[in-house]
Amino acid sequence: MDSRSFLLSISLILFIITLTSHASAQSIIQIPSHKTQITGDRKIRVDDGMYCDSWRFSVETNDAGIWEYVPSRCAKYVQDYMTGDRYLSDSEVVSSYALNFAKNVNVSDDGKDAWVFDIDETLLSNLPYYEKNGFGSESFNEESFDMWVDLAEAPALPASLNFYKELKQLGFTIFLLTGRSEDQRNVTDKNLVFAGYSGWEKLFLRGLSDQGKPADLYKSEKRSELVKEGYKIHGSSGDQWSDLVGFAVAERSFKLPNPMYYIP
Repeated sequence: MDSRSFLLSISLILFIITLTSHASAQSIIQIPSHKTQITGDRKIRVDDGMYCDSWRFSVETNDAGIWEYVPSRCAKYVQDYMTGDRYLSDSEVVSSYALNFAKNVNVSDDGKDAWVFDIDETLLSNLPYYEKNGFGSESFNEESFDMWVDLAEAPALPASLNFYKELKQLGFTIFLLTGRSEDQRNVTDKNLVFAGYSGWEKLFLRGLSDQGKPADLYKSEKRSELVKEGYKIHGSSGDQWSDLVGFAVAERSFKLPNPMYYIP
């Protein structure tokens, strides 16, 4: 092969390599512009279902921090979750872990082994109310919610009712600690009995001196009262992180799912 033919062959090979490399690079890094969102320097393909599932995860782990209502793009997602089998299954799994823990507690006969429950979205389900009020996608209306509470018709969350009954059989002393106001005591008692609950030791509600306190402070103070009375709080169940954190906390706390609202 003469020098001219050799140079032509080398040039052709280099051209083919360059063309192939360019095509390969495009196929690897090119992402269609539709159904993408920018996160930092990355482009991530995402649809509403995936986004809302990730949003719910962030809410339940408290990574989302304070939030006021469900994003509009996730309203249907939250509705389907709350009214479907997934919400019931998630609640049952949480309750099963709580029961496994409770069964390993050495309950004494002095009545001082305690478990603390929140009420709304923990023992009682307000889904009949939220079905008519956007499943948390609308701003909270305290007046309309209080009217619902006054009906005393909220059903039990099935997993919690079963767990509650198991705790009674195990010998735990049960306390109820809610953010509802003292003037709602009678309707709350009535609703709990209507839903199948009985035999709790004491029901704590917000009195005049508790109004305006953050939920985590108010509930911590009430738990502290129990500790000062000699109770050992082995477990605590609630749908909000503010039900569970603070001081005088339980030995183990169990967070039930609730992507409809956030209470600081």
